[in-house]
Amino acid sequence: MKLPAIHAKGDRVIWAVVIVLSLVSVLAVYSSTGQLAHKMKGGNTEFYLIKQVALVTLGLALMYSVHLVHYGVFSRIGQVLMIISVPLLALTLTTAEVNSASRWLTIPFINLSFQTSDLAKLGLVMYLSRLLSRKQENIKDFKSAFVPLIIPILIICGLILPANFSTAALLFGTCFILLFIGGVNTKYLMAMMGIGIASLVLFIVIMLNFDMPGRIKTWKSRVENYLNIEVAEKDRKEENGSAPKKDKKADANYQSTQAKVAIANGGLFGMGPGQSEQRNILPHPYSDFIFAIIIEEGGIIGGAIVVLMYLILFYRVVRMVKYSPQLFATFLAIGCTLLLLFQAFINMAVAVNLFPVTGQALPLVSMGGTSTLATSCAIGIILSISRHCVNEGKPKGKEVTNAA
Repeated sequence: MKLPAIHAKGDRVIWAVVIVLSLVSVLAVYSSTGQLAHKMKGGNTEFYLIKQVALVTLGLALMYSVHLVHYGVFSRIGQVLMIISVPLLALTLTTAEVNSASRWLTIPFINLSFQTSDLAKLGLVMYLSRLLSRKQENIKDFKSAFVPLIIPILIICGLILPANFSTAALLFGTCFILLFIGGVNTKYLMAMMGIGIASLVLFIVIMLNFDMPGRIKTWKSRVENYLNIEVAEKDRKEENGSAPKKDKKADANYQSTQAKVAIANGGLFGMGPGQSEQRNILPHPYSDFIFAIIIEEGGIIGGAIVVLMYLILFYRVVRMVKYSPQLFATFLAIGCTLLLLFQAFINMAVAVNLFPVTGQALPLVSMGGTSTLATSCAIGIILSISRHCVNEGKPKGKEVTNAA
């Protein structure tokens, strides 16, 4: 009996990028989870391999299902997700005081945890794409265009910010570029950028010079680590009159140093699959610093291939939206792509010590749960749009200027 064929539609190059990154993910996660397996699963190193294969398979199935949905449906879904996201993010902040799980909510009875910001990111991009496509006639106006567009951005990013600064900044940057592409008055955007930069500088100055509660302590530590500032240690020395014992894992330069060692070990061609020496030393080698492990085992060539995959994705989307049948589709494809690319390059920049540690996963590669599924949904949306945008390099259907 022959099994029914599964015919994937949409941009085949994007599908190829997804497959390549998925294979890299399985190999990299298996190689980098040895110590975690010995610590958590009694040495069963196959546990995380099987888990990652299952998660990648589920992600591909979700991606395939989403790409069969007409992109116009996501205009309505964005509205629903915005309505759901606000109370979920607020609930996440309130539960953080009890269990410190400031990024996660657990579904009762089934005990399944999910990261609420992943839901909110997709919802905001969908909703903003809808608004931009509908307000093109008066897009330069402050009251009727800029204010309705900026309010949902500030609400969602503001609710994400206390628990996850990097995600809030990434999402805000994506939305800012969408507003620019959408034709929002430049002077309003520049004013918003100026206020944002001034507020950020002021916040960092206050954070570095005063003791702050909650997550701000973590942000302060990461900025100090990146800038090689040891303010806290100096204060303790002055207070206690002696130097504190130095914890290797807490050393300001430990993570970046070990990542640099991994990259140096890799050289041009790498040490080979499964031959990493830093995977048992580097903190979170399967998520935050998986790119360093990829370079150690695959060399600069292996790292360049991963970077190239993301650049190809960006190129194909830019090429694709030239033939977009609707403005909503254009904004949605660009928004989803920017979310993935910003997250990818932030993760890789952290691995090579260009950015302070942020906790952002490498899309389609890092070990994860809801982040992997959210990434799969985003790429499924892009593929859904590509089905209606390109037909042998020519526009498909008549061009429409407003979303359904």
